[in-house]
Amino acid sequence: MKNPRIYQPITLGLEKNEFDGKNPNNIFSLDESGSHHIGKVLRMQTGDLLRIFNGQGGEYQACITEVSKKKVCVALTAFNSDNNNSPLDIHLAQVMSRGDRMDYVIQKAVELGVRSITPLTSARCEVRLNPQRQEKRLLQWQQQIISACEQCGLNIIPTINNCQSLEDFCETVKSDKGKKIILHPGHHQANEYFSQTAPEEVTVLIGPEGGFNDDEISLAQENGFDCLTLGPRVFRTETAPVAMLTLLQHYWGDL
Repeated sequence: MKNPRIYQPITLGLEKNEFDGKNPNNIFSLDESGSHHIGKVLRMQTGDLLRIFNGQGGEYQACITEVSKKKVCVALTAFNSDNNNSPLDIHLAQVMSRGDRMDYVIQKAVELGVRSITPLTSARCEVRLNPQRQEKRLLQWQQQIISACEQCGLNIIPTINNCQSLEDFCETVKSDKGKKIILHPGHHQANEYFSQTAPEEVTVLIGPEGGFNDDEISLAQENGFDCLTLGPRVFRTETAPVAMLTLLQHYWGDL
């Protein structure tokens, strides 16, 4: 079993080859959340080992030096520069859905190696967020991204962008390089599409329950998106990105 792994929002101003466990620059207290998780939830003790990442690249090995009621202190002992990033740069643009379905999409998208996520609105979108609710949801999604990174081993945290309308998003990405794909029933079959040479980056556009309307499909195509179908069955809005990202990573990425 691997040692527990947690995120800590710290900037480490030390040389990555100076890990003797005694350098004071290598010793620090975990934040309140990290201390609670390590000390109270996992009940780890002095001398136990864990892994720490700060989202800026790489992962630190650490040893617990102190456990008290209010804090946990650790000493960094080694550095691993691997980031576990896919060679394929994937951006997911997902029309928002109600309940916990968007949360599920974000979690699974991170596990499947996306670099960034943009929540969208469209004509059939079920969710409309005012600025206050949007800010709250973005913070919530950011925490879910971090939790997913803790679980899956990504050391560079994917970006969650501000919510946009489909029209604004298409305008933003129209000059982007790489493949742009919109999922829509009745178009190119995936197995034929993926026979092409692997690009360096892909933007994937996923619609709401009920799909995109004809005007939205035309708008996406006018801005360089290729229409693609995943087969004869229609997926739910939270299932489609999981299937699509899995195929992308299998054919062009690292699965």
